[in-house]
Amino acid sequence: MYRALVINKTDEIFSVELSDLDNDTLPEGDVTIEIEYSTLNYKDGLAITDSSPVVRVWPMVPGVDLAGTVSSSENEAYAVGDRVTVNGWDLGEKRWGGLATRTRVPASTLTKLPDSISTRDAMAIGTAGYTSMLCVLALEDHGVTPESGPIAVTGASGGVGSVAISLLNGLGYEVHAVTGRVEEQGDYLRLLGASQLVERSSLSEPARPVARATWGGAIDAAGGNILANLLSQTKPYGCIAACGLAASMDLPGSVAPFILRGITLQGIDSVHMPSAQRDQAWNRLAADLDRDALSTMITEIGLDDVVAMAAKFMDGTAQGRIVVDVNN
Repeated sequence: MYRALVINKTDEIFSVELSDLDNDTLPEGDVTIEIEYSTLNYKDGLAITDSSPVVRVWPMVPGVDLAGTVSSSENEAYAVGDRVTVNGWDLGEKRWGGLATRTRVPASTLTKLPDSISTRDAMAIGTAGYTSMLCVLALEDHGVTPESGPIAVTGASGGVGSVAISLLNGLGYEVHAVTGRVEEQGDYLRLLGASQLVERSSLSEPARPVARATWGGAIDAAGGNILANLLSQTKPYGCIAACGLAASMDLPGSVAPFILRGITLQGIDSVHMPSAQRDQAWNRLAADLDRDALSTMITEIGLDDVVAMAAKFMDGTAQGRIVVDVNN
C-alpha cells in the first residue's frame, strides 16, 4: 500500500482526497521510486483547485516534481538505492505525479541527483529552481554577463523568481526584482540578492515599440504586457528567457526590439528538456546555488496541508518554494 493525493472529475463532481492505494494501481514504468519529497507549484494549484484544465487524464495524482530513492528497477541505468528526481515530463497532467509516497515511472524521465544535493534540497529547488537554472544558462549562452547590465526577474517572490534572484546574485549579476508586493516582499527579495525592487504595475501597461534601454536581460514568468515591456526596455543584444505566463499567454508587442536592438527572446521548455541539458542544469545548481539562501525560500508542509496551500497559490499569497514531505 501507498498513500496519495488523488483528484478526480466527472461531469457532475470534482473531488480531491488522500487515499491509501494498492501497488497494482501504480502507473506504468520500469523504475519504482519511494518518494521522500515533492513540491507544490502554481500548476499544481491550478489542478487541485480545478481552476484551469491542467489535468488531461482522470483520476490523477498531482505534483509536477518528485525526489526519492529507487526501490526496484528493470532498467540497467538505475539501481536500487539511487537517489533520483523527476521534473516535468507531464507529471500531474498525463502521468501520476509526486504527491504520493510511491510511484513508478519510465527510466527516461529520471535524473540522478548530484551527490551534494539531498532529496529535500532537490525539491526545495524543484521544477521552479531547475527552470531558473535553464533561464540563467540561456542568458549565458547568449552572451549576457554581469557587465551587460541589470537583469530583471518577474514573479520575483515565486518559486522560479526566488531561485533566479539567488543564482544571478551569486554569479555577480545586478538583479532587479519585479513584484506586485513590494511592501510585503521587499525584505525577502533583498535577502535573496535583489538590489532594486520594481513595481509590477510599471510594466503592466501596453508597451511602446522601444523604450529606454534599462536591462541587460531578463527572466520572465509573466508574459503579456510585462514581457512586451521587458523587450522594449532591454539593452542592445540582450536576451530574455521566457518561462511562464502568469499574467497572460499573449505577447502584445512589436518586432522593433528584435530588429533595432538585436534582442533575443529565448523560450524555456523545462517539461521535455533532454537529459543532457537536465544533467547540466542540476550540476550547475549543485555548484552555484547558495544553500543558505535556498533555506530562506522554503515552507515545508505535509500531504495533509496540500489542499489548503494550493488555495494560497490561487490568491497570490504563497511565497518561495513549498516543499512537501509526503511521509508526514
